[in-house]
Amino acid sequence: MGLENIYREMMAVNAMNDDEKKAAASQAVFTKLNEMEMPVHFNWASEIFEGMHVKERGDQLALLWVDLNTGVERRFTYAELAAESNRCLNFLRSRGVGQGDSFYMMAPSVPETWFSNIANIKGGMVAVPTADTMTVRELEYRFESYPPQAILADEKSAVLIDEALKNIGASAKVKIVLGKAQGWESYEVISREQPAAEAANTKSSDIILCFFTSGTTGLAKRVAHTAASYPVGHLSTANMIGVRPGDVHHNLSQPGWAKWAWSCLFSPLNLGATTTGFYYGSKFDTGKYLGAIAKYKVNLFCAPPTAWRAFMLLDLAQFDFGSLRESLSAGEPLNPEIIQKWKKFTGTEIRDFYGQTESTAMIGNPPWLKGKILPGSFGRPSFLYDVGLADDEGNEITKAGEVGHIVVKLNRWRALGLFDRYVGDEEKMKSVFVNDFYFTGDRASFDDKGYWWFVGRADDVIKSSDYRVGPFEVESALVEHEAVVEAAVVGSPDPQRWQLVKGFVVLRPGVEPSRELALDLFQHCIRVLAKFKIPRILEFVPELPKTISGKIRRVQLRASEQENKEKKQKGVQEYFYQDFPELSSSAKKK
Repeated sequence: MGLENIYREMMAVNAMNDDEKKAAASQAVFTKLNEMEMPVHFNWASEIFEGMHVKERGDQLALLWVDLNTGVERRFTYAELAAESNRCLNFLRSRGVGQGDSFYMMAPSVPETWFSNIANIKGGMVAVPTADTMTVRELEYRFESYPPQAILADEKSAVLIDEALKNIGASAKVKIVLGKAQGWESYEVISREQPAAEAANTKSSDIILCFFTSGTTGLAKRVAHTAASYPVGHLSTANMIGVRPGDVHHNLSQPGWAKWAWSCLFSPLNLGATTTGFYYGSKFDTGKYLGAIAKYKVNLFCAPPTAWRAFMLLDLAQFDFGSLRESLSAGEPLNPEIIQKWKKFTGTEIRDFYGQTESTAMIGNPPWLKGKILPGSFGRPSFLYDVGLADDEGNEITKAGEVGHIVVKLNRWRALGLFDRYVGDEEKMKSVFVNDFYFTGDRASFDDKGYWWFVGRADDVIKSSDYRVGPFEVESALVEHEAVVEAAVVGSPDPQRWQLVKGFVVLRPGVEPSRELALDLFQHCIRVLAKFKIPRILEFVPELPKTISGKIRRVQLRASEQENKEKKQKGVQEYFYQDFPELSSSAKKK
């Protein structure tokens, strides 16, 4: 059985109305996929996107893009989306960019982002999604560890990219800008290219996506995905969401993050749906956003917990959600009150699900669990993955109620959606692939009914809003300041964002803690860190807890922080970002 047949079966399964039959049929499709041998060669863009969908629904709307500030709309059918992507691919090839070359994309949610991503897949290049919140220093690290061959950016990002390239003495074969910038080629010239292009003969195992993701030690790790792992692996995500052919799907994520690839690209376009992009610039207006969800008759809506909480502050009765069928969240459990209020005004339950940059949707509340969802539970494992729990010694946990490490078992099959490797980091690979398990770094438990309950990170990575923040990167920024001798960064419990980035700072002898120094440290971090990594709390302390070997005991800091927050106690020299009105202007200048 070929992969095309798997896609067709999943389209038919997701269109079923009988939930019990849908669950059984979903399991059957994934069992086939788990047991089948992957073809040696596979190119999703030519075989599925064009070979199936463009051929069979070429006139159907594939991409709807709206500028929420101006009201400008851009619409592309499947045939038009393919043509624009082919023009982009032909242009890249004319500039010497070929299969296996790295293609950095640092642009907002605009149609050209979809064009370039599909062009990348069809051409067999390696996309490097890059958030437009990156700083020059973060770009320098990325370019040094993985040199760019092609770059796509908006005008604002182009300035930062040029500075980073200059600082490290690097260059690219081609730089494409959305607009105009000296030394860059405008995306407008791509319109001259031909609308048809030959697909690269990519192997299923070829790397086509490389995400930089935060870890517990060192700078960001490179997560590599293959020509099969994301394009085919995201059938689990499409199945969890409940995407049907012809649906209008919307996901509130920005390019540069894995969730954008999950839910703005692969999930809807895998199964013949319409994907949407709502551009809002620098200010997120919740009213305009939900207004667009209603106006454009969105059927499926995915958003992070922080957005759901913000939506609850609106008068939801003013919106017509008559077209909405599925609502989803990912990142952390939502309060029952939010789920209940949303259901009251939309008739849909917000279904939580879980995955990583390293995977596709692994655990969640699929459509057939509607009406049976337990508030706070993030569902049940996807049929694509053999998910389990393991203790600290690597032994599988089978008893309900025990907390353990979330693992993907590899002894029966290796889940297709799992990443290929951390590029250039064998030590990290050895630490997460142990005893026929892939350790996700997260902890959970399951109950006797098979529902899973998220506990938190097993390592020191901080989960703030919809982001992962590695402590090392923030600590490195803090100790660069001349007044700081040592720093430790942990997550501080927060009801809105799950965790806030908090830095414990030890000052050099002779330097005294003060509000002025805290302000200077905050401003220093604004200059060198992406906005989501900036500490929101700083506490000056005389020393940090350490092991006998001298390693910082972040676990002890996390425990004391948890206790202090529960008691609503504040440190003697503790400062909060929100208490500094001076920082609002600093953030805008960044």
